[in-house]
Amino acid sequence: MSTAAATAPKPPEASSSTRMSAGVVAVVSGVIAVLAAILTPLLPVTQDSASISWPQNGTLNSVEAPLVSYSPLSLDATIPCNTIASAAPGTLVLSTTAPGAPDAQGVGLVVSRTDSGLQAVLREKVLLSLTDAELASCSSVTISSTDTSTTASATGTDVAGTIDGDARPQTVGIFTELQGAAPADLNVDVQIDSRFSSTPTVLKKLAMAAAVIFTIISLVALHRLDLLDGRSSRRFFPARWLRITVVDGVVIAVLAVWHFIGANTSDDGYLLTMARVSEHAGYMANYYRWFGVPEAPFGMPYYDMLAAFAKISTASPWMRLPALIAALVCWAVISREVIPRLGRAVRSNKVAIWTAGLVFLAFWLPYNNGLRPEPIIALGALLTWCSIERAVATGRLLPAAVAVLIAAFSLAAGPTGLICVAALLAGGRPLVRIVIARARIVGYAPVLAPILASGVVIVAAVFADQTVSTVLEATRARAAVGPNVAWFNERARWDSLMEITPDGSLARRFAVFAMILCVIVTIVVMLRRGGHIPGVAIGPSRRIVGIVIGALALMMFTPTKWTHHFGVYAGLAASLAAVAAVAVASATRDNARNRTLFTAAVLFLAALAFTGSNGWWYVSSYGIPWFDKPPMILGKGFSTIFLGLTVLALLYAGWQHLRAPYRTSTRSARFGVSALTVMAAFVVLFELASFAKGIVAQYPAYSVARSNLNALAGNSCSLANDVLVEQDPNSSMLTPIESTVQNALAGPNTVGFTPDGIPNDLTADEEDVSQESTRGFSNDPDSGTDSDTQGPTSAGSSGTQGGTTEATGINGSSVALPFGLDPSRTPVLGSYGADTAEPATLETEWFALPSDADRSGRSTGSTPGNDFIAISAAGRIRSVDSDGIVASGQPLEVEYAAGDQVLGRVTPIDIGPQPSWRNLRVPLSDIPREADRIRLVATDGDISPDQWLAVTPPRIPRTTPLVDVIGPDVPVMLDWTVALGFPCQRPFDHKDGVAELPEYRILPDRSGAAAHSPVMDAFGGGPLGWQQLVLSAQVVPTYLNNDLDRDWGSLERFIPLDTSATPAELTVGTVTRSGWETEGPIRVG
Repeated sequence: MSTAAATAPKPPEASSSTRMSAGVVAVVSGVIAVLAAILTPLLPVTQDSASISWPQNGTLNSVEAPLVSYSPLSLDATIPCNTIASAAPGTLVLSTTAPGAPDAQGVGLVVSRTDSGLQAVLREKVLLSLTDAELASCSSVTISSTDTSTTASATGTDVAGTIDGDARPQTVGIFTELQGAAPADLNVDVQIDSRFSSTPTVLKKLAMAAAVIFTIISLVALHRLDLLDGRSSRRFFPARWLRITVVDGVVIAVLAVWHFIGANTSDDGYLLTMARVSEHAGYMANYYRWFGVPEAPFGMPYYDMLAAFAKISTASPWMRLPALIAALVCWAVISREVIPRLGRAVRSNKVAIWTAGLVFLAFWLPYNNGLRPEPIIALGALLTWCSIERAVATGRLLPAAVAVLIAAFSLAAGPTGLICVAALLAGGRPLVRIVIARARIVGYAPVLAPILASGVVIVAAVFADQTVSTVLEATRARAAVGPNVAWFNERARWDSLMEITPDGSLARRFAVFAMILCVIVTIVVMLRRGGHIPGVAIGPSRRIVGIVIGALALMMFTPTKWTHHFGVYAGLAASLAAVAAVAVASATRDNARNRTLFTAAVLFLAALAFTGSNGWWYVSSYGIPWFDKPPMILGKGFSTIFLGLTVLALLYAGWQHLRAPYRTSTRSARFGVSALTVMAAFVVLFELASFAKGIVAQYPAYSVARSNLNALAGNSCSLANDVLVEQDPNSSMLTPIESTVQNALAGPNTVGFTPDGIPNDLTADEEDVSQESTRGFSNDPDSGTDSDTQGPTSAGSSGTQGGTTEATGINGSSVALPFGLDPSRTPVLGSYGADTAEPATLETEWFALPSDADRSGRSTGSTPGNDFIAISAAGRIRSVDSDGIVASGQPLEVEYAAGDQVLGRVTPIDIGPQPSWRNLRVPLSDIPREADRIRLVATDGDISPDQWLAVTPPRIPRTTPLVDVIGPDVPVMLDWTVALGFPCQRPFDHKDGVAELPEYRILPDRSGAAAHSPVMDAFGGGPLGWQQLVLSAQVVPTYLNNDLDRDWGSLERFIPLDTSATPAELTVGTVTRSGWETEGPIRVG
């Protein structure tokens, strides 16, 4: 079949006029399309030109304007010397960061009045220093900062300062402590980097339209030239393509069910937020990293489609609909186009068809159920190969041009689209013969021009609203920040696949291992059978093997090394699995030993796969068995069982080898052929059963399935419905029965617990985060992370890591309390530093339980809940989690009684982290209904300095669902891990290079926050890098409804560092810039 074009009969002669007219149209339209596409990046755009002029409104008020690019294009300031001289020593004259911001002088420009004059500090370097005498003799201080140098001088003196190189200050606004009317000669001008906020000019729109229209015309002309072979057009859809088989039914049913109950992918929130914000921003920015540069040249037009979907609804089932459609189309192509083309032996072999379907599901379920582009690229790679096969089979070039077109759009969707090049190369030799044969009739130009146009028309889409200059600068910034892992470190992807993380889950491992096994088996059988498999089409079978091998090689050149990229192989691996099934049947039909050896190989790969955990990302893991460890049954790991079966299979194969040439039964032969089929079915069923168990285990608490089904019913707010927010913990305190609030914690039997018995540093123990979690965000594949987190970038620790206050609390404590607890109303006691001969003990006074407290243990989440007790505590407290794992520490219990009769004790739920402040929980369902009072009982018998505990009074939180606390109009910093779970909360916007200040931040669980916050911090050019310079954060107590022992994440309330500052008024104009015009580099690092 691969040489059909070369051996086809000579076509009848066509009229020269038809040949000439079609050829001329093909050449002219193809050339115009190519030129128009190539010129698109160079043509001018209308760009927003934004700036800040300060003071504003004639007053010396501070203004906020966080620059997405961190630093402006330029900053120029003129400050009258008499204004500086009249200010009191210690006054902040001018700053580009808010007062009190961490490392303000390390990243920004700070001009201050000192005791002896003036000091201007820029990025930890003294730019200018003036004495009082020099201030008295100067007229003004001028500062100018650009990407080449920063200068400062005092007019009227010889004092000046210069910092060479790019030292532009990070700018989140203009802040001052000066007051009153603004002097006439005080001026600060900030030119904002808004280069990416652009729209195409009329000329560029015409060029893009010309590229698309003339590409279509050239393809029509190429089709006319194809018809010169004298044959009629072939039907587009295969015969009986609408007929649904049992395999079709199973595949479609599994995909549909998985769409609602299955796991999502790690970057879904990342892409959803980009799509949601793009409309306001005016371009598809990388929201969480790289200084807000555009995603171009990758992501288009797929990301634009996501943005269009987000305008209709942000519900998960709706946003993931493109992935489901891609899956259904993929399987339709495999079953209707690929399998028939692979030959009679594949087409008529039910085991091969089942193997293809099950391997396809084994790949698709763990990799492609989200918003990432892998599903689209998987479909693109499959369609590229199918188009090549149709071109080879028919001897026509239109399918080849379509293959080039699909490959180009797949590459634009993401870097992994590079694998489509393997399909083009695999069909290169027969296609060259077809081109030569056709060129002998019409010439090379009419043949090649449409194909070239098909390959470059994507440039018009990629550069639709950007220029070659802006895309090159965006690419430079991404490469400088990273990740940009070299090709020879491709091992990092495979290392991740073998780690106990969701990236190395057993489902992901098995899919890849199955594909590798199919490659090896197919090649071995081909080599033993003279280069072909009986009954299998030679050309297509060889090409699919070559495509997969080539794709694995090309994958080395992607800049990141994540395992989710393996999802692009879904369609190709399923096609190859069908060939491998027939290959195995051919090699084992009369050889029982080989059949058993293949079964042993499948069992061994299953053993390797099941050494991984049954892990899934974030909320997808809720209720899933073995989500954090390899699966086990009766104390034995599945991997051990499969390894034992492997050994038995090998021993049996050895016995069969010794007994050869005795024949075996046909029934056993059929089983041997289907070993991969059976194992693929087992893995798919294992995944489905895991999530079915998760639904049951979680109900009525949150699960992905319940959230998706609620979205179908019109309630699409997902996790926001189930997260309960305690807005005012001070109002929820239980009332002491026989004591005052001030003295209630220190009961008569309390020894060694004091109001200040808490250390200043309560930094959480280091999280056990694998290297996988941050490897992809560093240019070094061996590094665990690319930076340390600081300030608000920490994993939800704002306000929970200790400290002291100047004011004294209600019981004399100077400890800084977390969660908005008011020290004037909330006592605290701790055992740190206890100097007693006997163990420190705590026995508080009795606190009354309200009579209306809910003891059911279940809360609807639709009304404020009061079904549990919360205790804000710190230190190392002994607890046992839901899996029975004991956290060592000192015992703390809640004792309950009915009147004077003590009924028992209960240990609170502690989700950690130690030793930071956190909220311990006791479900009221654990306390008998007759109990009407409780007290806290604790003992610290360990004299080690790190063994201590501290508590505040118990309370029954008055909670409100997060969806009612944070409305759809409130700007929120949604960490990318959680964004898909909070579709009703609005991510903060940015436009013209300036970001909107968020009021809240929603973070994932501690391990996720610790792993992913570095992605968004100052080193990565993300929003956390500017938020810490203008905002402080306070953790708000939250709980997951009906799932109190779950660390779902955390909620932080942002508080402006300068509460007097107002949003800056921007001056926005437009300017026309050519495609090669640049405004200088973005400051990186």
